[in-house]
Amino acid sequence: MKKIKVLHTEWSDGWGGQEIRIIGEMIALREKGVELFLACREEAQIKVKAEEAGFQVFALPFKGNTDLRTLWGLIKIIRKEKIDIVNTHSGKDTWVGGLAAKIVGAKFIRTRHLSNPIRKSRLNFINELADYIFTTGESVRQDMIDNNRIDPNKIISIPTGIDETVYDPEKYDRFKCRERFGMEEDELAIGIVAVLRQFKRHDLFLEMAKILVAKYPGRKLKFYIAGEGPQRNNIEKVIEEYGLEKHVVLLGHLSNVPEFLAALDIFVLTSDSKEGVPQSVMQALMMKKNVIATNAGSTADLWHDENFMLIPAGDDMRSLTDAVSILIDDKNKRDLYAKKARKYIVDTYSRKVMQETIYEIYQEMVL
Repeated sequence: MKKIKVLHTEWSDGWGGQEIRIIGEMIALREKGVELFLACREEAQIKVKAEEAGFQVFALPFKGNTDLRTLWGLIKIIRKEKIDIVNTHSGKDTWVGGLAAKIVGAKFIRTRHLSNPIRKSRLNFINELADYIFTTGESVRQDMIDNNRIDPNKIISIPTGIDETVYDPEKYDRFKCRERFGMEEDELAIGIVAVLRQFKRHDLFLEMAKILVAKYPGRKLKFYIAGEGPQRNNIEKVIEEYGLEKHVVLLGHLSNVPEFLAALDIFVLTSDSKEGVPQSVMQALMMKKNVIATNAGSTADLWHDENFMLIPAGDDMRSLTDAVSILIDDKNKRDLYAKKARKYIVDTYSRKVMQETIYEIYQEMVL
């Protein structure tokens, strides 16, 4: 059987859910016998991660939609490596990557990770040229059909698959995990895992913390923020302004997310936009955590039989604090949500489901 060759392209130099999805997807498809390559910027963090994972990486400028140097570089790579499929991810690399694929005659897949709308202009036609489009959530898929002239038969929602063997609560000793993060035995640990970007709305998380600390003076509440990013200085200023230095812990980037989730009592996601199906919510649910998440992007795709608390996205502090208060006040509620959390996510959004779905599409396109 012919070995399928896929070149992924990524313009971003950050390291967050989108970039983690790309590397995770590449590793998963390599297990199916696919040969995978990555083209990105020299300074991109994903370059280091891809090389560490054993993939061949090509560094190109990716300076813009019409960067001819990058376009020509991609054409040469596609021809030399005999690439079957070019899979693009961000706006800028989608233009040069998609055009390079079309010029050479390779198949073109566009993955859309974010939920913010794409311009409707006829001049923004690159997505229409794609042979297939992957989105990370059903709402993103429907929006592109409704507003960007995408054929419903060539676009599919494939949320990021989470490895249920890694995110398995039975593998982790909760007491030891809490010790590792300096959590006291009698504290109620409330946390968020997210890159420190504006749309993740850590400001709401901190305002919630301020309100709840005042509301429950007799409870030992502690709030943990896991992640790194451009909003760190602003977050530190708000913590100081609210006088939350003793109540909020900034953990920075974590490589041991399952252990952190095992240690938490309540997981909260406060995003107001741009989410596909958020990986952190899937991970928390797989770890049988009590989850409160805003209805941003395709977060609602994960809601099934009240397996978590879904609240409005945006500046609705009342809904956020009320939801967390319910779980603080009622241990039986916490136990109920935790009991329902894992099964639906494992059955529907596991790494294996993602792997098999993408591999079948590769085969249909190439073989």
